[in-house]
Amino acid sequence: MAKERLQKFLSECSVASRRKSEELIREGKVKVNGKIAQIGDKVDPKKDTVTVSGKKVTAVKQKYYVMLNKPRGYVTTMSDELGRKCVAELVQDVGAQVYPVGRLDKDSEGMLLLTNDGEFANAVMHPRKHIPKTYRVTVRSSINDEQIAKLEGGIDIENDGRDTLPASVHVIEKSAERSVFEITIYEGRNRQIRKMCEQVSLEVIRLKRNSIGSVKLGMLKVGKWRELTEDEVHRLQVQ
Repeated sequence: MAKERLQKFLSECSVASRRKSEELIREGKVKVNGKIAQIGDKVDPKKDTVTVSGKKVTAVKQKYYVMLNKPRGYVTTMSDELGRKCVAELVQDVGAQVYPVGRLDKDSEGMLLLTNDGEFANAVMHPRKHIPKTYRVTVRSSINDEQIAKLEGGIDIENDGRDTLPASVHVIEKSAERSVFEITIYEGRNRQIRKMCEQVSLEVIRLKRNSIGSVKLGMLKVGKWRELTEDEVHRLQVQ
């Protein structure tokens, strides 16, 4: 069997994404046959022994692809040192340890993907893919055309000279006290939609992700999960 890059092997074994695997290698936590690994190292999965923080890495036998309807109040981590509720609690009965693909902040809800397939996670999260993600947003005021134009056109949310990518906004209902709209974005910066709304003086009171790419949350109940179909997995990989 041909050798493969160490970070690719770690990703395929569900240790971490390729990027995170590179961090683990740089931190000296990865060893190959007892020797501290370096970026650029390659391994033969059948012959070489790879450990991360002293634990042997083994290949994933069955791959799982899960959609969770994340409730508000849960953090998108597998454990939390502050004792907060984690999404890991909601997917304990999947049959394998699965990890979030991207994240939703604690106060957001809706569609969250989890998997033990590092290559799939890498494909979905890669910045170059620009996979569309659609959210239903409720704000505590009316929304006007100027605010919509700014949301759609791009906003410098970090004051670093880098505008968000163009988005699309569809208003569902609007009144003086409350407005509901759908927004589709093509990137995944930290708390992006909340920061975009803050920049145009809109206070978010509810944020729910309804779709990633062409895969929709549908009628999945809050706090429940289901496996993705083969077609859904394929569509996310080729999006």
